[in-house]
Amino acid sequence: MAHVQQSAVRNRLLKAMSADDFARLQPYLEPMDLASGQTLAEPNVRTEHLYFMEAGVTSITAEGANGRVEVGIIGREGVVGATPVLLGTDRAPYNHFVQMPGSALRIRADVVSAAVEESPSLRKLLLRYILTEMVQVRQTAFINATLEIEARLARWLLMCHDRTDGDELLLKHEFLSMMLGVRRSGVTLAMQQLEGAGRIRAKRGRVTVLNRELLEEMADGGYGTPEAEYARLIEGA
Repeated sequence: MAHVQQSAVRNRLLKAMSADDFARLQPYLEPMDLASGQTLAEPNVRTEHLYFMEAGVTSITAEGANGRVEVGIIGREGVVGATPVLLGTDRAPYNHFVQMPGSALRIRADVVSAAVEESPSLRKLLLRYILTEMVQVRQTAFINATLEIEARLARWLLMCHDRTDGDELLLKHEFLSMMLGVRRSGVTLAMQQLEGAGRIRAKRGRVTVLNRELLEEMADGGYGTPEAEYARLIEGA
C-alpha cells in the first residue's frame, strides 16, 4: 500500500514536522474513518495507538458521580493519545470519543515513542502540542467558572467551526449539555438566544454558523487564547 505523503495530509501537526521527522512516522500511518461516538482512548486503559486527526472532532471527557463533562477537544490541529506516550506513561484517566465524524491517521504508540527518542526535534514539536492542550483545558476551566452559558456555547461552537470545513456542524443535541456541563434546558435556551440573534441556525443534529464575528463577540473574550498559543508554538506565528 502506498505511503501517505506529507503534502497530502490535512493534520496540522504532521504538516509542521520536518521532512525527516515525518519520514520516521510515514511508513506506519494508517488512514481510517471515524464514526460518531467511536471511542479512541478509554480511561485508565493502556494507549496502543495515537490518532492524528484529519477531519472531525474528538472530545476529551472526565466522568464522576454527577455525570460526564467535556474538558477538551481535538481536531485536525492535533493528535489523540499523545499525552501519556510523550510524558513517559501508558494511559490517562480520560475518555476520548468521536464527537463529529471524520478521519484520522492511526499509528502505534510504540512507534511514536521510538521516534521521539531518536529525534529531539520531533519530541519538541509534540511536547509543544501537549502544552497547547493544557492551555485549552485551563482556559476551559476559567471560562466555565466565569462566563454565562451563552458565551460558553459560542466559544465551543467557534472551536468546532475551526475544525470543520464549511459552516455546518454535525452535532447531536443530546451531547450539548454534557459538553458544557449544564442542564439540557439551559443549552436549549442558549441555542435559541444565539439563533434569535442571527449568529447560528439550528436544526436537529445540525448547527450552521451564520455570522462568525457575532459569535466571537458573544464569546465575550473566552475564545482565542489556546488558538493563539497553537499558532505561536506550532506554526511560528
